[in-house]
Amino acid sequence: MCDINYVYILKCADGTYYTGWTNNLEKRIKAHNDKVGAKYTKGRVPVTLVYYETYDDKTEARKREYYIKQMTPKKKIELINSKNIK
Repeated sequence: MCDINYVYILKCADGTYYTGWTNNLEKRIKAHNDKVGAKYTKGRVPVTLVYYETYDDKTEARKREYYIKQMTPKKKIELINSKNIK
């Protein structure tokens, strides 16, 4: 059985965006909001999930995470708006 891997973008309380990777999206978002998810989000809670993609392969998910992290804020917003989850 194959785990699902997620690449996700969170909107932080200060209006910035955080991109990450996980194989348990719900647990990871809770960790971010509990201030144990990542140094970047620790002081920027609450965070809100605004975008995610799923991958069967962890390596592909990590590559996509890296690619999204290199995007400009404008490109990230365009990506979020292209597949709004709300």
